[in-house]
Amino acid sequence: MTKKNVEDYLTEGMYGVRRPKEHERIRFLGTLRERIVIALTIGQVMSDSGLQKLEEAMKQHPNTRLIMNGHVSYRFLSEEKKLAKRYHIPYTTVTNEESNTEIGAVLTYDHAINKEEIFIKEKPKDKREEKEQEKSFFSFIQRLFK
Repeated sequence: MTKKNVEDYLTEGMYGVRRPKEHERIRFLGTLRERIVIALTIGQVMSDSGLQKLEEAMKQHPNTRLIMNGHVSYRFLSEEKKLAKRYHIPYTTVTNEESNTEIGAVLTYDHAINKEEIFIKEKPKDKREEKEQEKSFFSFIQRLFK
């Protein structure tokens, strides 16, 4: 180990002690990837598309806690909070003003579990659905200008 010099003491005094994997902690709302059971993106939280998978994970892992992104509006987090209350899982909301992350919520342990897949894979849209959505969008625009 190297000895600390005056600059190290000053840096720690101004910014705090460096923690390992700080970039990972910023991305995953203060926890490490190796501790996560499931991670939902902000889009999945806002659309409630990951709610069923989150509920299944809560049933299988009752000793976890839910961490939610404070940058997401309260109304989008209400269903996740209801699930956490139903399964007696503590939850917190974390807001980091210094950085942004695409993660909306994580279900995590306080120790490493090293789960391989933590993200929910979204189903690719059918080409017909995309065309129908385009048609409906264009028809909406056309109706506006008539």
